Amino acid sequence: MTPRRILRRLSVAGVALVLLTPLTTAVAQAKSVVPEIKWGTCGSDPRLKPFQCASVEVPTDYDNPHGPTTKIALTRLPATDPADKIGTLFTNPGGPGGPGVLFLHQDGLRIYTPEVRARFDILGFDPRGVGQSDPATCYPTKADESKALANYPAFPVGAKEERQFIVDSAKLAVSCRTTSPDRMAHYSTANVARDMDLLRQAVGDDKLSYVGYSYGTYLAATYAKLFPNKVRALVLDGTLLPEWYSGSNGDRSPVGVRMKQGEGAYDTYEQFLAECKKAGGNCALNSLGDPKTVVEGTLERLKTHPVDLSMPDGSTLRMTYALAVAVTFSNLYDPNGYPALAQLWTELASTNRAKAATTIPQAIVEWNRRKEDYTSIGTALQPCVEANQSGRPLAYPAYAAAADKRAPHFGAYRAWIGIQCEFLGIRDHDAFLGPWRNKVKQPVLVFGTRHDPATPYEATRPYADLYPDARMVTVEGWGHTTIGKSACADRLTTEYLTELKAPADGTTCNQDRKPFDPVPTGTQAPSLLPQ
Repeated sequence: MTPRRILRRLSVAGVALVLLTPLTTAVAQAKSVVPEIKWGTCGSDPRLKPFQCASVEVPTDYDNPHGPTTKIALTRLPATDPADKIGTLFTNPGGPGGPGVLFLHQDGLRIYTPEVRARFDILGFDPRGVGQSDPATCYPTKADESKALANYPAFPVGAKEERQFIVDSAKLAVSCRTTSPDRMAHYSTANVARDMDLLRQAVGDDKLSYVGYSYGTYLAATYAKLFPNKVRALVLDGTLLPEWYSGSNGDRSPVGVRMKQGEGAYDTYEQFLAECKKAGGNCALNSLGDPKTVVEGTLERLKTHPVDLSMPDGSTLRMTYALAVAVTFSNLYDPNGYPALAQLWTELASTNRAKAATTIPQAIVEWNRRKEDYTSIGTALQPCVEANQSGRPLAYPAYAAAADKRAPHFGAYRAWIGIQCEFLGIRDHDAFLGPWRNKVKQPVLVFGTRHDPATPYEATRPYADLYPDARMVTVEGWGHTTIGKSACADRLTTEYLTELKAPADGTTCNQDRKPFDPVPTGTQAPSLLPQ
């Protein structure tokens, strides 16, 4: 994989984050024709044999339910005990812009318990504009996109880079506005929620059973407002507080600032370093001294002396300060990967700055794997059509500097999220702006991980309070969402989905292992997308 492709994927993931405009009623939704799903095979790949695939057409604009349509791609993992099946479990992996089809294909067989798999068809779908659904793109071809983003950094460092980043972001926005204006104009989360309700009817379920991760909790909050009487069960893992995401509380700072991801990431980063220090010989960084001293010193050096890493294809990847911060952020998602992250930093700290490293650390491999889930930069621009923007693109350097003081490294990185939105000029007028408190009668299950780099724990209780009967569970540990990390959380999720048995509000779960404990053979990080 070339450095150019890697940087393209970073820029795509780095854009993501999102919501705005008045609610159109569900009356148009009721008039929409429920699509017929014709399930078939998912192709010749033998790994996909357990799954079925299909696509359906849904209204592009629910104000015109019998007008033009857009394609939605679906996949399902059929229930293993169809005679005792409860219904269909809908899933969303996050993003925004996360392809649900790929997520289910990659992770569906291993992240849901046998009890859940027995009682539900598990369904993944690519939201409108994403993946195998009709995509919202910013360039005519992937080659054009790769060329345009070839020199696009993770985030700008210094006044010269900042000026160029703003100019390039404006050019990108113009290209998006030119290439996919109609799709982006109907790209809001509210329309994804309306699509999901049509799909619920299409699979024959009276009410929705749903698991949403990260941005998927924002989709759930939107669905809960539009269709409060159509909820059977909601599992909400790694919560995005809607008013932060949308700016509906009047906050006009950049979306990447008001989401407080910088603070969440810096907290988790410090936890990574502290756990490394406690791990002794199980953390490679300890061989060089105090982990925080080593990493902070190396970060400072990378600002002026990048390190070249040799890639498997023979090319060289230049590890700059900005890229090192972005790779670290991505690898904070799963504590199973912390030893590999420590190894990366050991190599960066030890490498002669005049020579390229001879091997590519596993942390880079894992970071690349996560980025491959993005199919186009357009899939990450949902915030642009719905979330309130600052209206001050030239103020981003000041926002980033202030964020960097609150959360070194990561504050500045995340502050630049959404700069492209300042120039897009497309809004979806069917998006939902709030208020966010809903009238869902059923208990819902809300998980928050204590040290989450992407959806800060402090948002968990305010998010839960949007529901009349939310049962909040704190997972004591590290990383983004509970997937693959806590048998306790898995048990609670299984009991809730299969029996509608919700735990007491305020329940606590532990993770199964600490970050630098030996990783079981064959363990793979979930493919949740960096926000």
